[in-house]
Amino acid sequence: MDVSIVIVSYRVKYFLEQTIAAAREAVTGIDAEIIVVDNNSPDDTMAHVKPRFPDVTFVENHDNVGFARANNQAINMARGRYILILNPDTIITTRSITEPMQWMQSHPKCGAIGVHMIDGDGVFLPESKRAFPSPWVSFCKIFGLSKLFPRSRWFAKYHLRYLDEHQPHSVDILAGAYMFCRADVLQQMRGFDEDFFMYGEDIDLSYRMVQAGYQNWYLPVDIIHYKGESTKKDSLQYVRIFYNAMLIFYRKHFPKFRVVAYPIVKLGVWVRQSLAMLKRVFKSLFCCKKKDKPGQWVVLSDRAEQVAQQAGIADYVTAIPLQGKAQVLIDNRCHTYSQIVETIATRSRKGLNFHIYSEQNQLIITPKMH
Repeated sequence: MDVSIVIVSYRVKYFLEQTIAAAREAVTGIDAEIIVVDNNSPDDTMAHVKPRFPDVTFVENHDNVGFARANNQAINMARGRYILILNPDTIITTRSITEPMQWMQSHPKCGAIGVHMIDGDGVFLPESKRAFPSPWVSFCKIFGLSKLFPRSRWFAKYHLRYLDEHQPHSVDILAGAYMFCRADVLQQMRGFDEDFFMYGEDIDLSYRMVQAGYQNWYLPVDIIHYKGESTKKDSLQYVRIFYNAMLIFYRKHFPKFRVVAYPIVKLGVWVRQSLAMLKRVFKSLFCCKKKDKPGQWVVLSDRAEQVAQQAGIADYVTAIPLQGKAQVLIDNRCHTYSQIVETIATRSRKGLNFHIYSEQNQLIITPKMH
């Protein structure tokens, strides 16, 4: 088998359904399988999705075992020469399967590949390519230097913003939202380190691959990843879990730096949590939510009137305006997922918000669902 697509799911049933549908379309004509591991979603995810995809292998955990362990369950079942680790809130295309396969065939030292991830409105996600979080790189990230100097090779290594996002590059770290890997390399690495429950496991795996003599590559192939880094950056829980994952990484790979790294990271956790708390208090006391007008609805469909009626849209146009605000609704019955990704990637601009109309559920799939 050529490709095994592995998806770990938790409480995102409509996004998961869309991700599986896009993945099935992407592997048309390719010998492939899709394996979904659900981490005991507290909603009806499995009851909703399983009957719709009888050709997909589903694994239902009775507990939330975490991202790393759930992926390893599927990796151990996978039969493909290549394994694609994929988040359940992504939309991939045929290009995001065929081009990494071709790249692997011509680059025998390539162990894993990441791609050009954009959010639901077409904005590039910088976590698509990153550098190793060495003590200096982590210091610049934690204390905001990488944000102050986003194009600096010295201060902004964390997200490698100085590398052209539209060109292929050999990079250090790939995002766990999309990692196209050689199956034999994943087996050699023994999959993800299950000491990481959530966050950091992709950094650890990428690091181990490079240490073993393989290269990680970034390719400028578009996919959509709705949640970006999966949690609001202002969340106290996100700060705590993310930086605790960094402590696990240092404990494992940089033990000689523990005297320096641990206090810096722990101070960073305290500073970021304090700032997040102050930001929340400030917003609650002084900020009023502005009621911005969303702009004109645009329905992209050859049955626009029917879609608008089902979606509850009274007034709409059928062409994206060149300027101004607009809510663009793309009908998934009239567009392939490759066409949807291309439309969002090429038409993205400030003021446009993109949504997908799900014919199967007669509802709008949008980042706001999170």
